[in-house]
Parts: sequence; structure tokens; C-alpha cells
Amino acid sequence: MKTNSSHHFLVALKLPEIRFFLGSTAFFTLANRAMAVIIGFQIYKITQSPLALGILGLVEAIPAISLSLLGGYAADRFDRRGILLITRAASVVCACLLAWLSSDPNTQNVNGLYAVIFLAGIARGFSDPASTAFEAQVVPRELTVNASSWIGSSWLSGSVIGPALVGFSYDYFGAAKTYLILAMIFAFSWLCTITISPKPKPVLPKGESVFKSIAIGLRYVFHEQALIGSMTLDLFAVLFGGVIALLPVFAADILHVGARGLGILNAAPAVGSLAIMLWSTRHPPIRHAGWNLIGCVAGFGVTIIVFAFSKNFILSIIALTLSGVFDGVSTVIRRSIVRLLSPDNMRGRISAVSWIFIGASNEIGAFESGLVAHWIGTIPCVWAGGAITLLVVAITGLWAPKLRTLSLDPHKL
Repeated sequence: MKTNSSHHFLVALKLPEIRFFLGSTAFFTLANRAMAVIIGFQIYKITQSPLALGILGLVEAIPAISLSLLGGYAADRFDRRGILLITRAASVVCACLLAWLSSDPNTQNVNGLYAVIFLAGIARGFSDPASTAFEAQVVPRELTVNASSWIGSSWLSGSVIGPALVGFSYDYFGAAKTYLILAMIFAFSWLCTITISPKPKPVLPKGESVFKSIAIGLRYVFHEQALIGSMTLDLFAVLFGGVIALLPVFAADILHVGARGLGILNAAPAVGSLAIMLWSTRHPPIRHAGWNLIGCVAGFGVTIIVFAFSKNFILSIIALTLSGVFDGVSTVIRRSIVRLLSPDNMRGRISAVSWIFIGASNEIGAFESGLVAHWIGTIPCVWAGGAITLLVVAITGLWAPKLRTLSLDPHKL
């Protein structure tokens, strides 16, 4: 996984627009991840039901996934920066609405909270493909792997800081004021985005219908084995092996660590991912990238099984941190695959397919976790998910030989 260019690890940060994009990503992720932690804890506190947490994931996934292909088409047809500015503003509005709904603890309504998250899902359906496609316009091709490590690190920095601090904010200020703080952080992301100069709109063939354009993007993804193989690995690993949606149950009923412990548990995977991504800025995993990806997803499955059986808070943190280490390497590789193997005029649509896989694995995975935990119990649900992840790794490794042999040297692709 070493490279002779490790001394160039700061090269991407020399470009001001990449630094602004890092800021936009970090602020948005911090507020978004923190909001997910708070609303999950809030809903579980009201309902005491793992199924309610699964429904929360589904409520966001339905609009985000169903609109993602249309969002990818929009990202290939319209100004990607403009789409991001609109959707970042929508996040500010959603945080303010959650603050209003949470202003009176005695009248909090779960359906109202679900409704706001549904609106946030609509925004995500357009923002995720636009963000990925816009990133490729901000980052020069030769800096893709290095910039992916830094952008992933900024995403993970937000993922660490947001969940780690939001539990303390919730305990000290309450839900309503915490949501207002998050609205301000979303606004900082908007400011970083508007600082980046507008980029040229992609050129699409005239007279190409929306459905034909989307179909072309889908065909490209499903005919590129490295793309579909890496997306499939991520989909099924997180769909069955993800535990984030069930962390409120572990914090409250299994480890007995409360809201503050929940914040630490949420932050642990991101801490591991952040550490390995910073390491990857010096030693990008571009050689034997396919094998690195397959091995790391397998390691992720093993750590999830360990977490499932842990009754010790420290061991649980270690297991989640290691899961983040493995996921961090795979994230750098998967981000680079999408960017290096996607033509610019199709990048929005290809990114949309990638985000559908990610959304299905995260939000539908959250619903699956909540539903299965409701049926068979939380601990059996989690260890079985880790075992299924290992099975998926074995199948994908055999099915996708081009993914196994993939190298990610941008000068050779």
C-alpha cells in the first residue's frame, strides 16, 4: 500500500478551492451526523422501540433513493454548485424546523420529526450526486487519490466531532437549542460552498430525454465491473453489517452509557477511519487496490461480530474504531474508483447510482437492522449481519476478477 510519492501528501491542499470544498464537506457532515444522533436518541427516548429507529432510516431513504437518479441527471444538466447551494440552504431550514418541533418537550411528535427528515431526504436526493460530481470539477484528475483522502478525512472529522459533542450539547442545552446550533453549522457549509467559483455546466447531447440519459448512466455502471463490484461490496456490507442505527439500543439497554456514551460510540468508527485516511494521504492504497478493498470489507465484518458480543464499553469502542479503520481504507478506494472511472459528462448519473447503493446500505440498512432486531433481538441481529458481510465478500471476490486486480494509478487509467 506504499507509494514513492508519499512526500507529496499535502499537494491537494495547496489549491484554495479544494480547501473550501473540504470546509463545506466538514461543516455539512458535522451538522448532519450530529443531527442524526440527536433525532435517533430523541425518537428512541419517546418510543423505546428499535423499530422506530428503523423507520427513521426508511423515512429518509425513500425520497433520497427514489430521487437520486433524477438528482444525477440534474447534476449532469445544470450547475452543480447551484444545486449544492440550494440543498445546503434546505438543511438549514430543516434544522430550524426540528428546533421548533422540539421546543416543548411535553408535545414532541414523532410524526412531525419524521416529516422533517423526509424533507431532508428530498434534498439529499439532489445534493449527494451534485456534491460528488462537483468535487471532480474542483479537484484536478492527477490529485484525485490524494484529494479523496483529504476530503474523506474532512468528512470523517465532522463525523467524529459531531456525534462526540452533540450528546453533551443535548444534555446541557436540550434538543431545541442543539438543533439551532446545527442550523448555524449548516450555514457555514453554505458559505464555504459559495466561495468556490462556478464551474462549466456539462454538455449533454441535444434532444436526449431524461429517461434515456438516466438509462445510459445505469448501463455504464453495470458494464464496468470495478464500479459495480465496489458498489455491491459497500451495499451489502453496510446493509447487513451496519450497526449505527442500533447504537441507541446498545447505549441505553446493553452498555448502559446514556446519551454521552452514545455520542462516543457514534464517533468511534469515524475516529478509526479518520486516522487511516490521514495515513493514506502519505501512503495511498492505490497498488493492489482491489485486494485492499476486499480485505478491508472482510475485516469490517469481523469487527462487527466482535462488537455484537461485547458487554464492555471499552471493548465496544475498540471494535467500532477498528471497523472504522477498515471502512476508511475502503472509502478512499471506492471514492477514487468512482472519480477515475467516470467520464465527466456522466459523472452526476454515475454518482447517483453510487449514492443509491450508499443510501440503500445506510438508511434501508437502518430499517433492516431495526426490523430484524425487533424480531430476533439486537445482539443476534448484529452478529448475523457481520457473518453475512463475510459471505458477501467471498462471493464478490469470486464474481469480479477485474475488481480483484484493480490498480488506481491515475496516470495509467
